[in-house]
Amino acid sequence: MSKTLVAYFSASGTTAKAAQVLAKVADADLYEITPAQLYTSADLNWNNNSSRSSKEMNDKNARPEIAGSVENMEQYDRVFVGFPIWWYEAPRIIQTFLESYDFSGKTVIPFATSGGSGMGKTADILKKSCKGADVLPGRRLSAGASQSELAGWIDSLGR
Repeated sequence: MSKTLVAYFSASGTTAKAAQVLAKVADADLYEITPAQLYTSADLNWNNNSSRSSKEMNDKNARPEIAGSVENMEQYDRVFVGFPIWWYEAPRIIQTFLESYDFSGKTVIPFATSGGSGMGKTADILKKSCKGADVLPGRRLSAGASQSELAGWIDSLGR
């Protein structure tokens, strides 16, 4: 029997809302990817080149530490991974998360929230962090995505 996980990182709460609805619709377990050092509003100031998020996104090798871990990750066949879009990509903490587990044989489905930016090449970038996984293109969601909208998306995945 297939088991699904919705794992998400949410800096401001927007992605958390979408992840909670998605987990309900997908009948999935929910896991919040929490940074070991929480982000402050100053850390998230993308207008400041010296802010923590700006520095991380400018360093392709940055891997912010995560507090905690998913118990029994091996039980999941399908993993939705959610995040806000930062600089047309997933925040580096998503790569930390993906590189922390063996995703061989699993289906990984990215989803993102954004005020207007698309997914860019996010799926291609994330594929490098979860070798052996089938990484689907993913989708940008609004914070207020409805249950019926998400159910339609899940059905369209055919998995």
